[in-house]
Amino acid sequence: MPDMPQPLQTVKVWDLPTRLFHWALVALMLVQWLTAENSDTMTYHIWGGYAVLTLVLFRLVWGFIGSDTVRFSDFVRGPHAALGYVKALLRGETPLYLGHNPMGGWSILAMLALLLVQAGTGLFANDDILVEGPLYGWVSKGTSDWLTTVHKLNFNLLLLVIGVHIAAVLFYLFIKRENLVYPMLSGIKQLPAETLTSTPRIVNPWLGLAVLMIAAVVVWLLVR
Repeated sequence: MPDMPQPLQTVKVWDLPTRLFHWALVALMLVQWLTAENSDTMTYHIWGGYAVLTLVLFRLVWGFIGSDTVRFSDFVRGPHAALGYVKALLRGETPLYLGHNPMGGWSILAMLALLLVQAGTGLFANDDILVEGPLYGWVSKGTSDWLTTVHKLNFNLLLLVIGVHIAAVLFYLFIKRENLVYPMLSGIKQLPAETLTSTPRIVNPWLGLAVLMIAAVVVWLLVR
């Protein structure tokens, strides 16, 4: 007898605040890249940096109080788990996870760390002509120049991580036949019913809005 296809169950895995965070960050990174080298658009670049910092602060808090699948405790696993996941992929297997897989979890941490460095150093940066970060006066000129260098180098690292992320999405789409983009748009995944032992708890999106507003106030108080 041929194997019968397993029935699929629709499960909500990504809450609305997480999805909005993801796509807002995608748009902002494009804006930041386009405005980084043009003095005429530097004002937009600075404000975009404030927005990125706000989103990163939101995501850090949301990683502790958000829905089950977005909490750090759910997807941050040790190197052994990440290595085991890679070995499974090399064997042609595709272990199923409701949220981020072990490798994806580490990429999320790397992305957040680089974004935090990028936005943080930008607050102290200068271009030796007209533009200075809002916290430029808090440090010496030499320190500002060093942080400006870190800001530029870190952006290249950020682009590298983004490139790896896009490559991974394409790998799963065309090689593993798993669409990772659609769940981040709709919030839902379809998984074999027999693999589901429980469904993730989804937090009220209004809590996400409250966290975002608090993060925005913190950034405003920092740069005003």
